[in-house]
Amino acid sequence: MTSKPFPAARRLPFAAGLLTAGAALAVLLSLAFGSNDIPFREVLSALFTHVDSAEATVVTSQRLPRTLLGLAVGCALGMAGALMQGHTRNPLADPGLFGVNAGAAFAVAGLTYGFGVSSSGVLVAAALAGAGVVATLVALFGLRGTNRGALVMLAITGTTLSALLTALTTALVLLDKRTLDVMRFWQVGALADRDHGMAVLIIPLLAAGCLLALVNAFALNNLGLGDDVARSLGTRVRRSRITGITAITLLAGPATALCGPVAFLGLVAPHTARLFARHDQRWLVPLSGLTGAIVLLVADTVGRVSARPGELQAGIVMAAVGAPVLLALTRRRKLVAL
Repeated sequence: MTSKPFPAARRLPFAAGLLTAGAALAVLLSLAFGSNDIPFREVLSALFTHVDSAEATVVTSQRLPRTLLGLAVGCALGMAGALMQGHTRNPLADPGLFGVNAGAAFAVAGLTYGFGVSSSGVLVAAALAGAGVVATLVALFGLRGTNRGALVMLAITGTTLSALLTALTTALVLLDKRTLDVMRFWQVGALADRDHGMAVLIIPLLAAGCLLALVNAFALNNLGLGDDVARSLGTRVRRSRITGITAITLLAGPATALCGPVAFLGLVAPHTARLFARHDQRWLVPLSGLTGAIVLLVADTVGRVSARPGELQAGIVMAAVGAPVLLALTRRRKLVAL
């Protein structure tokens, strides 16, 4: 007797529920574990009842803002990665292909070197502006058409600008020790010691990016068939491309500006989500967001637990763990073009 395959109509909602439960568990672990472990019962008491204790203060004042930031940034980078891979039809694409990371880094280094700025709020704003400007330039130069050649031009433009800005950033870092100190803190990619006031201001941008991404996901299924076919099916190709680029910029720009570049997250999250959603972009984009949130929170928690009483930044853990995980996924699934 052969078993019937799990139908997509049931598999995808089940996957969404499973990942939502995983995100809730990741939140609980992030609140409970760190330099000092706090029992789950005390964590729940701190969240849902008024408890005046040192543990409750740690949970609500230190770990909860950091955890919420990890949820937002992880979700944003996961969704941005899925959109990037869908629009470029490149399974190795991530938000950095737009030059977002390089633009943000150059803005931070330039402001520090030229004006001696060290305020975290000003640097986050500068990084956000740098990421947005570079992404806009990539879109203007790279999307002059709606055919396959335009997608190649998009990737080439982003890679070229990233290489140029990375070289300039490196030069500034080598010329000034203060710039080196600032960049060493920012570029590692972490949730610790971030400006939570700026995070509150940036959340609306991430929310707008998420909304645009969910809307754009419906067009991605048609775009994956080729621009000509998509156009024959009624998809407005150019408008869909512009919407996707705007969503990627709103998601990856603020996330990178606030926490620095988190290696591999925008690449690993969509490939992990494809274990559930296959190539249905309507589900792949939101599931990539959930996966990204889980992965970033777990990486941050592992970094806190593994190097007590200090900690490893989430970006370091992601680079160390994300690379072999991605290799395992691609080897198992025979990575294919999108």
